[in-house]
Amino acid sequence: MTEYLPEGSLINSPKNKAAFESAESLREAQKNGTILESVAKICTAKHDLVLDLGVMRGIISRTEGAIGIESGETRDIALISRVNKPVCFRITGFEKDKNGRTFALCSRKSVQEECTANYLEKLVPGDIIPAVVTHMENFGCFADIGCGICSLLPIDSISISRISHPSDRFKSGQEIFAVVSGRDESGRICLSHKELLGTWEENAANFSPGETVAGIIRSVEDYGVFVELAPNLAGLAESCPRLRPGMETSVYIKSLIPEKMKIKLIIVDAFDSEKEPKAPEYFITKGHLDSWRYSPESCSKNVSTDFG
Repeated sequence: MTEYLPEGSLINSPKNKAAFESAESLREAQKNGTILESVAKICTAKHDLVLDLGVMRGIISRTEGAIGIESGETRDIALISRVNKPVCFRITGFEKDKNGRTFALCSRKSVQEECTANYLEKLVPGDIIPAVVTHMENFGCFADIGCGICSLLPIDSISISRISHPSDRFKSGQEIFAVVSGRDESGRICLSHKELLGTWEENAANFSPGETVAGIIRSVEDYGVFVELAPNLAGLAESCPRLRPGMETSVYIKSLIPEKMKIKLIIVDAFDSEKEPKAPEYFITKGHLDSWRYSPESCSKNVSTDFG
């Protein structure tokens, strides 16, 4: 069965590399309708993508570059931004240029249409899928969920611990897992992420009172400082001078209170840091969620998600 993975997943596979070994292997790939991947070397003035197929060039015309280009639903920046990045496609034919050299006609749109019909349209809320972060905005990040088709992951769905920008948690090109949260008015899939990062109790089990551990300051309020111990776990410490969101810190754990879903902390040290965000540590990476409860059963506050 064909897997419809984010772009870049196939490019180093033995099957993909073998297709570029000769003109005959490329013709065989065309005959079989094989989905291939190659790096887009150029986006022409007409917004056609030029690919290096080893023994010849491949051309993805503008109208074959993505679903929605012809209708204007997808902007041409979706093609321009693919330069120097992997793109998926299948070969639809061969032609000769004015110098008599053979090149391959390719279509990315047909692969995306097949991915939509055979994979994306069958996804339902609660399904857990792989994705790749493509770019980030203040309101969230976009992730490739299959064959270059992107979906929005809102910033407030990335983790329980609040962040100021998706770059606090991710970097472009990062492989992640996400859960389908629903569809927007246009039928496009929307994503969530926090449900895969563990409940309060699952995260709190990694910490004990009396320990001094590393954290990141996420918010400085009049009544205290919120320090993230894990993406889905934060505690409150008393405010200290010169503290700012984003600072690395070491904190002493005074107490963990499950029935109030609270962690009391004392800040030992804090300093600026230029570290890249750590890769998420997932508690769930496959399957389906009907519902998810973050808060402990003993806690009167119910923080949960219903995917039904």
